[in-house]
Amino acid sequence: MRHTVAQIRSFNRPIQLLLLNQLTINTGFYMLMPYLANYLAGDLGLAVWLVGLILGVRNLSQQGMFLLGGSLADRLGYKPMILAGLALRTVGFGLLGFVDSLPALILASVLTGLAGALFNPAVRAYLAQEAGDRKVEAFAVFNVFYQTGILIGPLIGLLLGGIAFQVTCAVAAGLFAVLAVLQARALPARRGSQAGVERTVFADWREALANRVFLLFSLAMTGSYVLNFQVYLGLPIEVRRVTGGELGVTALFAVSGLLSILGQVRVTAWVKARWAPAQAITRGLALMGLAFVPLALAAPFGGVRAGAGPWHEPGHLLAYAVALTPVLTSTVLLTLATMIVYPFEMATIVNLGGERMIGTYYGLYNTLSGLGIAAGNLLTGAALDAGRGIGTPSLPWIALAATGAACALAVRALDRTGHLTRAPEREAVPA
Repeated sequence: MRHTVAQIRSFNRPIQLLLLNQLTINTGFYMLMPYLANYLAGDLGLAVWLVGLILGVRNLSQQGMFLLGGSLADRLGYKPMILAGLALRTVGFGLLGFVDSLPALILASVLTGLAGALFNPAVRAYLAQEAGDRKVEAFAVFNVFYQTGILIGPLIGLLLGGIAFQVTCAVAAGLFAVLAVLQARALPARRGSQAGVERTVFADWREALANRVFLLFSLAMTGSYVLNFQVYLGLPIEVRRVTGGELGVTALFAVSGLLSILGQVRVTAWVKARWAPAQAITRGLALMGLAFVPLALAAPFGGVRAGAGPWHEPGHLLAYAVALTPVLTSTVLLTLATMIVYPFEMATIVNLGGERMIGTYYGLYNTLSGLGIAAGNLLTGAALDAGRGIGTPSLPWIALAATGAACALAVRALDRTGHLTRAPEREAVPA
């Protein structure tokens, strides 16, 4: 942890403020969102399809507007977009806890999603611009704060939820409001990379969409987000299948979060000293695929027998630990792979897009990743169902392992062309 603290202190004040910004954003988000569906269906008594609609609208408004948010950050400046996003998230979270009509809930959901579309690319573009040649190290520390928020947010939300969900919403909205005030006062303003440019936003988008190497890299990396998301989808489902309970799910999230917090800076330093950026991404993706091999090998075997007694009894405890071992092994490998890939991935996006439209490229990348996650989750769910239906429970894990291998091969192929180590030369698209 000393290395992490030393790394944080080595950066200037704006970057330190951006780290604090992301920690607070994730803490506020994850103290509320994991419990929102239960509140809507339970306390408000909404039909399940309405709950899905409200949650889907939030995701759509965020993923669909990332590109616009990034382009606005390039033109209007990074700080205004960060502040606008924090303000919208304050209003959105405040509404979620204190309205009960469907139109109002949908409005709150839209505001919550739009907020993320505004500050997400702006924060990353600001960080990339401010870090200069130290982008990899900056994004490594950024991931530490990002994961810390994911880890502590649900715990705070669980405690506050014991009082009332409205209290959770009020506290989360308050966090965003306080953060907005602090960032307004303390975060230095930075001109966007497209400030003062006399051409349309659509021209920026056409140029980004014409960047073939960037699009190919984004497509290859989409698989990594599908694999990563299994911490929230496939792995919890497998924990429940083999243990019949929820305790292992908590262990899964704790292992993933703590490993990232404690090891990210060391792993990044070790990798950077030995591998080129493209090598790090390729090998990290390969490791992501290998992370699902333990699950594929263990899937044909049964888990803890139903009715075998309380999990804490010695005999049952051993069976519980044995059943959980493949899932936790996969979690460790998947987390380690993400720690290897993420800082180099974020730096490569800037390398491929150039410094001129950082926010636009981050916004487009987030949009493409979001679409990939949605499609990947549908296919993963179908594979889980198909595996059970045909008596081949290893099927989804084999498919995910193959996805990691395919993504690694795709990035390696791009690297062999030399495009991942230098920005491609291209003409600007006219307005």
